[in-house]
Amino acid sequence: MEYEFRRNTMTGTVIANFSMDHEVLGFWFVEELGECQDKFKALSQIIEQLQVGSLTQKRWLGKALSLELDSEEVRVFANELDDGLDHEFEDDMSLYNGESEAFCGLEDFQSALLSWREFLDETR
Repeated sequence: MEYEFRRNTMTGTVIANFSMDHEVLGFWFVEELGECQDKFKALSQIIEQLQVGSLTQKRWLGKALSLELDSEEVRVFANELDDGLDHEFEDDMSLYNGESEAFCGLEDFQSALLSWREFLDETR
């Protein structure tokens, strides 16, 4: 999983670009986590608890995007994907979730999270 963080020098807004099949992670970092240190600290504690086994899974509900974390994997998904409805499509049709859902390893997510924090600290 590759990613790049940038700050728009004109507006001061942050941008997070992730590789194909992980694009939704960029939206989550910008829209749900943003520059909030309290959220970063809380999420870091959750990851630590998952790694030591004092927590087996956690759901982090956001406004538009949410996380599901366990000791091995993180799922980032648009809240409307979790509507509980079973969507049926014709044989040659399917739902494209590439920009609405992504999976990555917990360690990869933690690494991206730490890189995000470092990026924000350096560009303030």
